[in-house]
Amino acid sequence: MILKANRNDLQEILQLQYLAYQSEADLFGSRDIPPLKQTLDEVVEEFNSGVILKIVDDKNAIIGSVRAIERDGTVYIGKLMVHPDHRHKGYGTMLLCEIEKCFSDKRYELFTSTRSIDNIRLYQKLGYTIFARKAVNDELEFVYMEKNENY
Repeated sequence: MILKANRNDLQEILQLQYLAYQSEADLFGSRDIPPLKQTLDEVVEEFNSGVILKIVDDKNAIIGSVRAIERDGTVYIGKLMVHPDHRHKGYGTMLLCEIEKCFSDKRYELFTSTRSIDNIRLYQKLGYTIFARKAVNDELEFVYMEKNENY
């Protein structure tokens, strides 16, 4: 079941984030990536300024989450995550589709690492296209993807 997260969920979501982003860190051989360094205060700030969704299992444990904030007609989607034990079951797709429904008739934007082939494939399957690339350093390059509501 997908629900809007509440303030009491944020610590559990942050713990899930630390777990879920280990696979991203493994792609670079480094734990020095922003999702693994985010603080609870920063998550609270995102909660206060945007929307955070959660997906829960039958025991009400949070097994996935996604965040979004709207600015100037664009919805910036981030931190789409699914617990490693629950991946490849369609939960990421469900979360992304649900967060889009929270902001209708908008342009959606997200980004991921060029090494995250599975993420890029998922986003393309759901109508996102690459519109920019940005090298962060020698090891890390992001692709920026967009989707317009009329897709």
